[in-house]
Amino acid sequence: MNFKHLRYFWTVAKAGGVMRASEQLHTTPQTLSGQIRQLEEWLGHDLFRKRGRGLELTSEGRIALGYADQIFALGDELEGAIRLARSQERPLEFRVGVADSLAKSVVYHLLEPALGMPQQVHMTCQEGKFPELIAQLSLHRLDLVLADEPVSRKIGVKAFNHPLGTSSLSFLCAPALKAQLQGTFPECLHAAPMLIQGPMSSVRQQLDHWLNRYRLQPRIVGEFDDSALMNAFGREGRGVFTAPTVLEAETTAQFGVEVIGRTAELVEEFFAISVERRITHPCVAAITRAARGALFAAE
Repeated sequence: MNFKHLRYFWTVAKAGGVMRASEQLHTTPQTLSGQIRQLEEWLGHDLFRKRGRGLELTSEGRIALGYADQIFALGDELEGAIRLARSQERPLEFRVGVADSLAKSVVYHLLEPALGMPQQVHMTCQEGKFPELIAQLSLHRLDLVLADEPVSRKIGVKAFNHPLGTSSLSFLCAPALKAQLQGTFPECLHAAPMLIQGPMSSVRQQLDHWLNRYRLQPRIVGEFDDSALMNAFGREGRGVFTAPTVLEAETTAQFGVEVIGRTAELVEEFFAISVERRITHPCVAAITRAARGALFAAE
C-alpha cells in the first residue's frame, strides 16, 4: 500500500472535502483526487461518494478511515518514542479494559497499585461491555480486562482468568429511608424501593434468585449498568442498593448512607483476564498481588 495515498485519503476525510484538504497539504485538488483514485483502484472499492457539493464516505471508506486513524496514531507514537531523549525513561504502557458492571470504587482500588510502582506508568483505561473488551484483548489492543465474571472457553478466545478475590454484598440506603423500612433484614426489603444492577450483571442474576428464595418483592425503582450512578441515586434516598462489603466503610463515608444488612449468600467475584497464562506484565503482577494480599484478604 502507498501510505502517501492513504494519508491523502485520511486528510480529505478529516477535512470534509478535497478543497480544504488540498490547502492543508499544499497541493492541488486535481493531484489529491488523482492520488485517492489510485488508492481506490488498489483497494477495489470507492471510498467516497458525492453528496450535493461535498463528499461522504462509503461503507468501505468508513472502514478504511478507522484503520487509517490507528495507523497514523501508531506513527505518531513511534515518532515520539524514537525522539525520546536517552536520559528520559520511557513510561511503561498499560492498557486496561474495565467492564462497565464493576463498581468504580473497586476498580480504583484494583488499579491503584499499578500507578504506585517505582517505574513510570502510562495507563489507558477503556470502559465497555464485557464481550467487546474481550474482543479487544484478543487483538492485543488491551493488556488486561477487569471483570466480575470469567471469560468462557465457549467464546473461542484464548485468554486466561486470574481470580483476584471475592466480596459478599452489603445492603445500604439513606438514613431517612432506613427509618421508614419495616422489620428486620432481609424482610425489610419487601415492598421497599430498590435500585439494582442491570440484567447482564453477574450480581443481578444472584440477587434475583436470592430475592425469590426469601419470597421478597421489593419495588424496583431503577436498574443501572453504571454502579456509580446507582450509588448517586441511593445517596439521595431513592432506594436501597448493594455494594461490595469490602468497600462498605468507604461507601458509607462517601455517600452518607447506612448499612441495613449483609449476606454472604451473595458474592461478587473479580477477575483479571489476560492473554498470558503466566503473568509477566509488571502492572498486572502488581494488581493481582495487591488484590489477593490486601483488598480481598479478609474475605
